[in-house]
Amino acid sequence: MTSSRTLVLLGSLLLLGSGSMTEPERTASPPPSPRRATPPGPVLFADDFSDDRLVGWKPDRAGVWSVRRGVLRADLPDERQQRSFLYVGSESWTHYAVDLDVVGMRGVDKGVVVRVVEGQAGIGVDLRGPGYQDVLLYRREWPLAKAPVLNGNGTWNHLRIEARGHRYRVWVNGVVVIDKQDSRKSRPNGCIALAAYTGGLGQCTVYYDNVVVTALGSGEGSATVESTP
Repeated sequence: MTSSRTLVLLGSLLLLGSGSMTEPERTASPPPSPRRATPPGPVLFADDFSDDRLVGWKPDRAGVWSVRRGVLRADLPDERQQRSFLYVGSESWTHYAVDLDVVGMRGVDKGVVVRVVEGQAGIGVDLRGPGYQDVLLYRREWPLAKAPVLNGNGTWNHLRIEARGHRYRVWVNGVVVIDKQDSRKSRPNGCIALAAYTGGLGQCTVYYDNVVVTALGSGEGSATVESTP
């Protein structure tokens, strides 16, 4: 007869094999999200994910994006170079800013892409965590600029990107860290997409909240800051 101790041991091994004991970050709830800010300018789109139906959003693959306890969650399989995008907005948008709060729980990469047309790559901002601790601005796979930014997993960060003309400015937690002109002038308009990406580490569980898109004027605005090409 199988003893109760053996049954407990077998049950523990099954849980271990399923990953439920080895990946607490995947199932853990993120810290409470920040209070939603009100950026200046006419609002083109806003979502605090109080509605779990993701009205207006379009995922590029099933089973990745969901709303849990009033925040947006993206979780990818543990395989390298997996990615998914969640699109919203109009391809006619030109000069605009995107504000959002983001927290990575597993993996490195998290961010947003602006000026996306017909599902093609636009101008991306990748806030990279453990092992990098920086923010990267890129056109398709080509880096345009980067800057050092501390952003550990399990901590909310506020990200803002302005697309005005062909100039892109990036704020992290209220500080301008990148100000870059796209010399190729490649993306004059397009919608936005939130990103999930496993990268070389092969992990990604990330949460987003308080996404707000506001219209901007077409003027170039204030002085630039140094950024690394």
